[in-house]
Parts: sequence; structure tokens; C-alpha cells
Amino acid sequence: MNQATADLYDLHGESLRVAAPIFQDYGGNSVFEGPVAIVKVFEDNSLVRANLEQEGAGRVLVVDGGGSLRCALVGDVLGDLGVKNGWRGIVVYGCIRDAAPLHQMAIGLKALGTNPRKSVKKGEGERDVPVRFAEITIKPGDYLYADLDGIVVAEHKLA
Repeated sequence: MNQATADLYDLHGESLRVAAPIFQDYGGNSVFEGPVAIVKVFEDNSLVRANLEQEGAGRVLVVDGGGSLRCALVGDVLGDLGVKNGWRGIVVYGCIRDAAPLHQMAIGLKALGTNPRKSVKKGEGERDVPVRFAEITIKPGDYLYADLDGIVVAEHKLA
């Protein structure tokens, strides 16, 4: 990322959507950016896995887990899939597990917290739908920028 989220905000102001500061950093890359792909799930990470098994092509997977803190939606196995398949980052509105190995992986990862409990696997959820959490709406194809200051989202990649 060429510019910090604070600098991007200084340049683009209210045309950016700024996520509420509710996320913690868990990946090995604290700075990441990319076009957004979205899954909306609740305590079921089947669609998270299905997306991370596909070619990421530098995208960021946004996981709307409903803010549930009762189980993890991403762990080291899925993090490794993301790295191997070229995903730039993952933002989880929910929990992750395997925080120590995830911190060593070359991928950006933000989540609300950690929980050792794994999710169910029923294959339920939605893909490529707009989601709203952290006081912003994120749509498929938006461009997400993240660093230690937080997350900002634009309608397209910023020059």
C-alpha cells in the first residue's frame, strides 16, 4: 500500500467509508489492500473456505459473521489457503482461532477477537451481497485499505 489510511483520508475525506475501530490485527501483514469479495455467514465457515480455495488475485475477503463471538470463522488452515491462493487479506466481523500461526502468515487479517471453538459446516450463507457492520456498508467490488490505524473503503481503487 502506497499511502497510510490516515493519508488516504486526508486526501479523500468523506468520500471514504471509515470502519469503526473494533478490529484487531492477527495476520502477518498489518498493511493490506485490494478489491473486495464478500461472504455473509453465521457461525458456519463453509463459504469462507469455498472462497479462499479459489484464486484470490490480490483481493480482500470480507466475512460478515454477524459479529458472533461464539466460534471462529478463520483459523490457520484457512489462512494458509488464503496465502497459497493469492488473497491479500481477510476482514472477519467475528472471531478467528490459531492466532499465533496466523500472525506468522503473509496475509492481512483483522477480526473482532479469538475463540478456540470451530464453526459448524452446513454450507449456509450468502456470497457477493452488500454487508453492513462497523458503522459502514461494504459492497462487492469496493476497494478496501487496511493498516494499523484501521480500515477505509472506497468505491474503487484510489490513484
